[in-house]
Amino acid sequence: MADPHADAPRALVDPDQRELAAAGRRRRRAERAVLLTVAVAGAIGALARDGVSRLMASPAGHFPWGTFAINVSGSAAIGLVLVLLVERFPAARLARPLVVTGFLGAYTTYSTYMVDADLLFRSHDLVTGAAYVLASLLAGTLAVAGGIVLGRFLVRFDGHLSEHLP
Repeated sequence: MADPHADAPRALVDPDQRELAAAGRRRRRAERAVLLTVAVAGAIGALARDGVSRLMASPAGHFPWGTFAINVSGSAAIGLVLVLLVERFPAARLARPLVVTGFLGAYTTYSTYMVDADLLFRSHDLVTGAAYVLASLLAGTLAVAGGIVLGRFLVRFDGHLSEHLP
């Protein structure tokens, strides 16, 4: 049987619609690039966290120095890197998902922090558990603030140097 619409004129395609479709394809490609960037950097960050955890392993029932060091150093790095990316390198489109969301997001570990605290409390080591929870919160907050201060200093110092160098 013949197609009844075979002789019908083809619908005109609005050029604006064509441009919108092309923009949608570009946006999806960019989103896939960001997702892949986060995934690869996250895998590397998780491996780095595992390495530090193994180097700084603590016996069960003791203060978990490895997780503490990871979270504090990661917090400092997040503060520093975010300031540098936002204030000094705003055009680095993939740097934030690569470094902060991917690598540092996987390197720092809230879940392990909570598991470590739970294990200390379950073993009835309330003093060490409370000290760990409070020290982690305080040190993490101070570390991210220190990273922000250092980042802003570096941005100002770089700006100051740029003004005085030929």
